[in-house]
Amino acid sequence: MIADKIKSLREKNGLTQSSLAKKLNVTRSSVNAWEMGISVPSTSLIVDLAVLFHVSTDYLLGVESTSSLDISGLNDREIMIIYDLIQYFKSK
Repeated sequence: MIADKIKSLREKNGLTQSSLAKKLNVTRSSVNAWEMGISVPSTSLIVDLAVLFHVSTDYLLGVESTSSLDISGLNDREIMIIYDLIQYFKSK
């Protein structure tokens, strides 16, 4: 559910409802309503949330259960280190 994903991503990124609202140019009560499942963000805000949290819109909407990781700017060695870490944790 999008409400749970927004709250979880906000908390993982160390943001308050107020600070997230400020970044998205909405009210804190809007963020609270999304997290409580009372309302949902507009399409453009879903895109903004995806960009802000570095996840796909499909992930936010629950279409896919995986999240993405932006590795742009990393060199080949750094990418391989991340890949190896992912493989390590998947094998646990």
